[in-house]
Amino acid sequence: MDKKEKRPTVLFFDSGVGGFSVYREAKKLLPNWHYLYCFDNAGFPYSEREEESIIHRTLAVCQLINQRYPLDAIVIACNTASTVVLPPLRAAFDIPIIGTVPAIKPASEMTKTKHIGLLATKGTVKRHYVDDLIDKFAQDCIVERLGTTKLVEIAEQKIRGHSVDLIGLKDELSPWADMADLDTLVLGCTHFPLIKDEIQLCLPQIKYFMDPGAAIAKRIKYLLDGKSVRAQGEKHNQMFCTEHFPEESQFKKALHLWGFESLDVIKID
Repeated sequence: MDKKEKRPTVLFFDSGVGGFSVYREAKKLLPNWHYLYCFDNAGFPYSEREEESIIHRTLAVCQLINQRYPLDAIVIACNTASTVVLPPLRAAFDIPIIGTVPAIKPASEMTKTKHIGLLATKGTVKRHYVDDLIDKFAQDCIVERLGTTKLVEIAEQKIRGHSVDLIGLKDELSPWADMADLDTLVLGCTHFPLIKDEIQLCLPQIKYFMDPGAAIAKRIKYLLDGKSVRAQGEKHNQMFCTEHFPEESQFKKALHLWGFESLDVIKID
């Protein structure tokens, strides 16, 4: 990228660090853009929260960060939040708001056995829009649904430097263990690509894993490439959280591995 070329500022938002799986695809495709990432650890996990609380917290975080760093786009890198916050965010901002949707359509095109698993949070698997996606794109498939908070917590702990609880993971996935023709898995939570290898160990029959990260990165490029940029001269990729946490000092040491230079705490009501 030419030094004089403007760098769009993109905020990735999630309740935890699952959105890293989306951010890393954007960083791979668009390495020189300006990235901010906020995880609302004070509100984690969103799958256990009421819709109004999710909307309030997401709006508060995005508005606060936008005051400090004029944003060119917001990526809601969280399937659970994406089911409820996109309309109010689009009403509050005049920039692209990009959500995360389970990859039902590509899964239905990829599966050979016509037997798909949707692995998501408890909130996502119950949403009507998931029913609509299945009705629209996967009517000729059997779609299993498994809602889990445990796997979100396991992925969160992995990123924070803890070992993966394979026994807990295997137990959580046990309803699918004997489904021999289940060949395609939709990773319907942004945390799950972070533990894809461990999921594969527990479900060796899965041949295709569907993760929306790369498609979201292409969408960001399509919406912003060549457009005017609100902020000038922003250089450092920064991360934010909403409360201090026990592994914070260790976490900060690994920030550079993800392409970030600092971690700041922002408080919301």
